[in-house]
Amino acid sequence: MSNVAIEPVVAFLKTLQDDICQALEAADGRAKFVEDNWQREEGGGGRTRVLTDGAVIEQGGVNFSLVSGNKLPPSATAHRPELAGRTWRACGVSLVIHPKNPFIPTSHANVRFFVAEKEGEAPVWWFGGGFDLTPFYPFDEDIKHWHQTAHGLCAPFGNDIYPAHKKWCDEYFFLKHRNETRGVGGLFFDDLNQWDFDTCFEYIKAVGRGYIDAYVPIMEKRKDTPFGEKERQFQLYRRGRYVEFNLVFDRGTLFGLQSGGRTESILMSMPPLARWEYNFQPDKDTAEGKLTNYLKPRDWLS
Repeated sequence: MSNVAIEPVVAFLKTLQDDICQALEAADGRAKFVEDNWQREEGGGGRTRVLTDGAVIEQGGVNFSLVSGNKLPPSATAHRPELAGRTWRACGVSLVIHPKNPFIPTSHANVRFFVAEKEGEAPVWWFGGGFDLTPFYPFDEDIKHWHQTAHGLCAPFGNDIYPAHKKWCDEYFFLKHRNETRGVGGLFFDDLNQWDFDTCFEYIKAVGRGYIDAYVPIMEKRKDTPFGEKERQFQLYRRGRYVEFNLVFDRGTLFGLQSGGRTESILMSMPPLARWEYNFQPDKDTAEGKLTNYLKPRDWLS
């Protein structure tokens, strides 16, 4: 087994944050990310980068963090009781993009590494991450492009990786109280240590770099699509579902809050505007009503 080392992971993640911010600024064409450096009292810190009121992106954030501690929060030890009593370090890049145009999907991505150590024992480590797409007015060709990109980056690691991590994404980003997926999926994986350290590291590199290849072409294709107040209001309504998932189900949000993370950076994923409407039921024959057909697991590459 190759050696477990957090330093090269941290270096890669910082570069990845730079590369993603540069690509998104170029795609937006007007706004720039503003960086906010922060420190965590128990250990570590990060740099939060937020872009607001762009030509294409209404609000987006790309975060890097490296945090550490002597005791894990309940959200971690509940699933892995063997981690109790270990010191830990976690690093990652996490991003969410909320575009202005309702015809451009919201997107999310993250890649992360976790290691817990105890003197005299082997470290417990894993990688996690993925990316997923949340359209409001879906286009089949965009969704296929998204999944083809995901399939392509998974292929060098085995024919079983894309279907397994695609299924995991469909199941994880599921709103149980709404009986619908958050969007049209992508990739999701956690506790990844099935290969040696170097191979797992190469996989998260592929996922992190693949996000731009998957998302920017969709942004560029849909950014000039005309829309009106009806589409805008539906976008805001569906953003409410995004908020519901992040605050009720997302383990990353829970871990960040329970471990004393920086609240502003954790909740950066929230959209700048959203709305709720009691018992809203769009006509099934409208574009808004047809979204329901997309909010269930589907084989997009068949």
